[in-house]
Amino acid sequence: EERLVETGGGLVRPGGSLTLSCTASGFKFRDYGMNWVRQAPGKGFERVAAIGISPSATYYAPSVKGRATISRDDATNTLYLELNNLQSSDTAMYYCTQGYDCYVPSCLKGQGTQVTVSS
Repeated sequence: EERLVETGGGLVRPGGSLTLSCTASGFKFRDYGMNWVRQAPGKGFERVAAIGISPSATYYAPSVKGRATISRDDATNTLYLELNNLQSSDTAMYYCTQGYDCYVPSCLKGQGTQVTVSS
């Protein structure tokens, strides 16, 4: 069974940092590009960052560019997203999705990890 599990979310003060993790199982992780997407309350899915099969191929949404770093460890089947200088607008449920070009709700994703930015 293909599965993704996101962890690392939490309550963070504005200006703080977090690193989210996504552990994959049930498929050959190294053969897939991956995304981080987020959904804020009452809003749709927003593609945050993506990484290709080659780690040098990355995409960042304008809203996080310069504050986010996506990376992958194919040895442990883990995807990461480091977020710095967090703002209230970053508050959302964060999901990882399978496939570089797949970042809609129907894509394979986990249960999500909640990031809340608040003082």
